[in-house]
Amino acid sequence: MSEPANPVVHADFDLDRLFSYRLSVLSNRISGAISREYHRRFGLAITEWRVMAVLGRFPGLSAGEVAARTAMDKVAVSRAVARLLERALIQREIHGDDRRRSVLALTDEGFRVYDEVAPMVIEYHQRMLEPLTEEERTMLDRLIDKLAGEGVRRIEG
Repeated sequence: MSEPANPVVHADFDLDRLFSYRLSVLSNRISGAISREYHRRFGLAITEWRVMAVLGRFPGLSAGEVAARTAMDKVAVSRAVARLLERALIQREIHGDDRRRSVLALTDEGFRVYDEVAPMVIEYHQRMLEPLTEEERTMLDRLIDKLAGEGVRRIEG
């Protein structure tokens, strides 16, 4: 068999060294490890817990605002909100000033679950960060903040 006259040359692309890919994989592994426990205990999916976590900290957001704050897909947030409403873990109310806008908040039962899951999530994160020195943790926080601000602005244009 003979070689083609003009072989096609493809880009040299080492996905395993690409920062965004590595960060995504790390995030998925962390979320998966933590979510197993709150899924087992409370039947919550990752998206459902993220909605609850945001509403626990910032009550009165619309579903669109939750999606923007978490950078989750609006459809995924909408499905999570529907499941949480069904389970009475959150409630939807009409915004006082804008009758067309609805806002979300945790119910008493939602806060009961939130108050159990939040400390568990914090403990998992603390255990995950144990291999880092205090200086490394501080640097990591600064680097993430810098990339989330200036870095993302550069690629979003």
